[in-house]
Amino acid sequence: MADSKREIERKYEATAETRLPDLSRVAGVSAVAHRGVSELDAVYYDTEDLRLMAGSLTLRRRTGGSDAGWHLKFPVASGIRDEFQEPLSDVLPRSLAGLLRSRVRMSELVPVVRLRTARDVHHLLDTEGALLAEVSIDTARAERLTGGSGTAAWTEIEVELADDGDPALLDAVERRLRKAGVRPSASPSKLARALAETAPERKRKRDKGARRKAGQPTAGDHVLAYIRHQTEAIVALDPAVRRDLPDSVHQMRVATRRLRSALRTYRKILDRSVTDPVGDELKWLAAELGIDRDQEVLDTRLRSGLAGLPRTLILGPVRSRLRIWAVARRGGTRRRTVAVLDGKRYLALLESLDTLLAAPPLLPAASHAPEQALPRAVLKEYGRLATRVGHAAELQPGHDRDLAMHDARKAAKRARYAAEAARPALGKPAKRIAERMKAVQTLLGDHQDSVVARDALRTLAVQAHAAGEPAFTWGLLYGREEAAAAARERELPQVWERASQPRVRAALEG
Repeated sequence: MADSKREIERKYEATAETRLPDLSRVAGVSAVAHRGVSELDAVYYDTEDLRLMAGSLTLRRRTGGSDAGWHLKFPVASGIRDEFQEPLSDVLPRSLAGLLRSRVRMSELVPVVRLRTARDVHHLLDTEGALLAEVSIDTARAERLTGGSGTAAWTEIEVELADDGDPALLDAVERRLRKAGVRPSASPSKLARALAETAPERKRKRDKGARRKAGQPTAGDHVLAYIRHQTEAIVALDPAVRRDLPDSVHQMRVATRRLRSALRTYRKILDRSVTDPVGDELKWLAAELGIDRDQEVLDTRLRSGLAGLPRTLILGPVRSRLRIWAVARRGGTRRRTVAVLDGKRYLALLESLDTLLAAPPLLPAASHAPEQALPRAVLKEYGRLATRVGHAAELQPGHDRDLAMHDARKAAKRARYAAEAARPALGKPAKRIAERMKAVQTLLGDHQDSVVARDALRTLAVQAHAAGEPAFTWGLLYGREEAAAAARERELPQVWERASQPRVRAALEG
């Protein structure tokens, strides 16, 4: 994986005559050291339709300066980006290509802008000579390489916080710059400014004059907005999954399920003949992501259960066996997940989602008011859940009830997602139903996790017994999980009663 760092910086407008004020008077700064001028030459890459720019990503190959090489930057927040670096090479390194795959897919990356910069660097130092921040006056010259041949030139001041620096220093530096008449830049990056200022004149006029006629959003508008949001979440989470960031697989799986649920729930708004094949592919992706995620949840639950036992009840090499079992089960799952994200099937799914959003298969109900079309879909999912909860309650404890409660859990999830999708249009009633459905889903989810944990504990007990180890602790944990599941079953009627109060549904029906 490429080297990475978090970049925290601010940019300011300047002119060739701009001079830095005395920044040694900034609180915490002991000295300002001039480090001279360096010449930087960077070529920025993107697809022909500027997909990276649309997501506020930048990819460049830069020579000159102390960090020559390939640089890829992802937005985190205003003025904050995660930067990935690879050494200088003629072709894009594979590690960076992987991080871009969900956006680039099968398209080609081409040079879009060449940016040559004369960088006059100053270091802000503390009393011990340690770097606090780097301040540079950049004189930039941009040349458009794709979609035109324009050029542009400007000067700006860039203040970048040192690694592990205090962001409060940037506020103090900004106050000093503002007092000297320097103002923040209106452009978030050099690339954004270069593209804007080198665009063909007719395109700039068209973009400036473009106005969308205001109108009342329809039910179709709301559903498509939700689908677009979840699609963007999948694309944005792809690099995090590749980097194995905490909870990234789970979040990507949730976005996949929400998207599939919306396509199924709002089938009166979007044509099923188009959306069902997409839904099938989303089901496949969720299942692939679930291989790693489900094992992660199970490992955490078993370790937590073991940690809650007194030492006197832990007989035999229980911790060692659990660790070996977990490693064997999870071995290769991350490699498999990344292979899925690199595969043609996944990339084709992303393309199909783009196609669906570009030419949505809207049905007549899509033109109706949200208050008319959306509640029906939500209440239909609610009705399906009510049927499944009732069925589970009629069964005796055991395997059949476990399966019925798992089916009810899936219905609760769909009802919750349906309400969440409708919330921007329907407000508090949809929010209230989503919250109640989440409570039901959480209870049923904990019950299902206990079912899965008991199956794993039985397997571990059998393995321990076969190896001549005591199986007592595994049996004890099994009993505790059995008791936890029984407790969830006893709690379900009360949780469901609260979720199914008539006034909750009546508020949604209007």
